[in-house]
Amino acid sequence: MTAAAATFLPLTPTPAPRTRLPISRHRPPPICASAADTPPTDAESDEEEAPRNGRKDRRRVVRIAWEKLVRWSRSWRRRNRSDVLQTTRKVVVLGGGSFGTAMAAQVAAKKADLEVSMLLRDDLVCRSINHHHVNCKYLSQYRLPENVVATTSASDALAGADFCFHAVPVQFSSSFLESISTHVDPKLPFISLSKGLELNTLRTMSQIIPRALGNPRQPFIVLSGPSFAVEMMDKLPTAMVVASKDKKLASAVQQLLASSNLRISTSSDVTGVEIAGALKNVLAIAAGIVEGMHLGNNCMAALVAQGCSEIRWLATKMGAKPTTLAGLSGSGDIMLTCFVNLSRNRNVGLRLGSGEKLDEILNSMNQVAEGVSTAGAVIALAQKYNVKLPVLTAVARIIDNELTPKRAVMELMNLPQVEEV
Repeated sequence: MTAAAATFLPLTPTPAPRTRLPISRHRPPPICASAADTPPTDAESDEEEAPRNGRKDRRRVVRIAWEKLVRWSRSWRRRNRSDVLQTTRKVVVLGGGSFGTAMAAQVAAKKADLEVSMLLRDDLVCRSINHHHVNCKYLSQYRLPENVVATTSASDALAGADFCFHAVPVQFSSSFLESISTHVDPKLPFISLSKGLELNTLRTMSQIIPRALGNPRQPFIVLSGPSFAVEMMDKLPTAMVVASKDKKLASAVQQLLASSNLRISTSSDVTGVEIAGALKNVLAIAAGIVEGMHLGNNCMAALVAQGCSEIRWLATKMGAKPTTLAGLSGSGDIMLTCFVNLSRNRNVGLRLGSGEKLDEILNSMNQVAEGVSTAGAVIALAQKYNVKLPVLTAVARIIDNELTPKRAVMELMNLPQVEEV
């Protein structure tokens, strides 16, 4: 082809090279896609990750806090190791009721060669304990440790004792202690398990024991807290408090009693522990009356709250510490006694609220409900310390047959509605 011919040929443009655009790996969602189908953005992923990290951090903080608590507990036990149990050879328990029996079993189980002597009045029960290791009258379904022995001789029981547990009902304590006082060592620590007030004198056990023994310096400790004897025999976790003016003595009793199933705290507030332990039995009767009359949960909560306030008013007037009343021997014991059917005092109230007569109730019981006699001392205490105790006073009047449970409820509901304190 000549050059001229080439000039007249149609020219076709040379196609431009194609530029390859980058393809996104994240395809846009379809128009009808739901939000859940949309892949999370980086910000959303961070937001989801944050709670997970937060939970991990919280678990770590909790774990560290628990480990510190366990280390502190072990360190405290090492520092406070005592030779009290090693040097104790004999413990005596005065009284063979359910709680005295449970306490005898608790102490005896801690040391095989420790003699635990129970001073009883009943020959039959003594033989049952000594021959069959069973208290045939109380907690008869449980076998007692073989180092628990029983006797009716005060001199034999008290000879060489290192500690004495007093488990005799309050109203009989003075006469009983006076009868054995010649056999009691003036330095023998008395640990009171009895809860209540002496009816005619309004004395607590911290006043009754030294006076009846004729020794104002008799070492005294009170043991109290939410504790049913049957659950202690079953080795269920229990917590109690020992109170004494002598801190070393309280610590010694703590070491004597504490075990894997019994936690013992110490206190110096003897008044608070004793008054709370006495008056909670009266409040438990009131709680039982509410249950027996089927007045409902609202009424029960209001009654117990009011009763707790009344106990606090009186106890603090007598010198108790408010913190004691919020602890084991106060709120703890009140809750147990007011709300659980194992409580003797609550059952007395329940039967009263159901219409039974007090004499019939008491005659059918083989154990003492301390709240019945303690209620009689409440009015006198209220007058002595100028404190109004509506609920506890109502219980006393019901027991004295001067007021019916129904009438008492009406009177309490019609009291002036004042500012809560």
